Amino acid sequence: MPSYPFETVDVFTDTRFGGNQLAVFTDARGLSDAEMQALAAEMNYSETTFVLPPSDPANTARVRIFHRTAEMPFAGHPNVGTACVLAGHGRDSDGILLFEEMAGLVEVRVARDAAGLVTGATIAAPQALSLGLQLPVEAIAACAGLSPQEVLTGRHPPQQASLGVKFVLTEVTPEALTRATPDIAAYRRLAEANPALEGRLSIFFYAWDGDRVRARMFAPLAGTWEDPATGSASATLAALTLSLSDKDSIAFEIAQGVEMGRPSLLHVTARRVGGEIRATVGGGCVPVLRGEATV
Repeated sequence: MPSYPFETVDVFTDTRFGGNQLAVFTDARGLSDAEMQALAAEMNYSETTFVLPPSDPANTARVRIFHRTAEMPFAGHPNVGTACVLAGHGRDSDGILLFEEMAGLVEVRVARDAAGLVTGATIAAPQALSLGLQLPVEAIAACAGLSPQEVLTGRHPPQQASLGVKFVLTEVTPEALTRATPDIAAYRRLAEANPALEGRLSIFFYAWDGDRVRARMFAPLAGTWEDPATGSASATLAALTLSLSDKDSIAFEIAQGVEMGRPSLLHVTARRVGGEIRATVGGGCVPVLRGEATV
């Protein structure tokens, strides 16, 4: 039976067993789509990545991202973690990696310490900010076991937005964020009532804490009860926040995963570029395990 090497890392942290877990299959040639999906389900992390040769030799790799039940067009911590693993094997070019993904080309810049060891990475989301549905406050609140009064709409209502993958961004009170618990029946009702969601309902609940953000993300319909660190949603929040202001750029930090015992710290930026809003997200990355899978 053929075997496929993989490495696991904890992303958006500088401490092992914090942040968001990721498995990276560093050479996925020969694996079928079904086998990739089965391996992602077996790993049981938020996402697992599979590295393949690029279609354009000017790029570093083609990267496919699977969560427990489906393939993702783009995601944050899988790109950061995959870049750190590949850079550790010397596959970056002056600290830059270019990944071909369903949502477009993702540029990643890795960071190294004084000894040359990879310590983290920052990714540029592949698409500009786009907005989708606005969803009812009452239904969104029910998805997290909250009252409608705990959903704040002064900046924006619950808003579907994307930089390559769609999230519903929802501001809540700090107290509500701590108490939030996903209600899968409420998720199902909301998804069924809004066919335009196409069955994807990932809600990123957040609260401002001074000049930084605390966040939690629940996507139980996709098998992720709670995510320790959601880079793509964090970057999307930065882009949405900039769109609601008259600034040219913004930068702030997002803390996530605290309630899960996997604290994560994400650094996000957004800027206006030629009438569009573009965003980045970055953070640390720590090696954890190495192994191989037989298929």
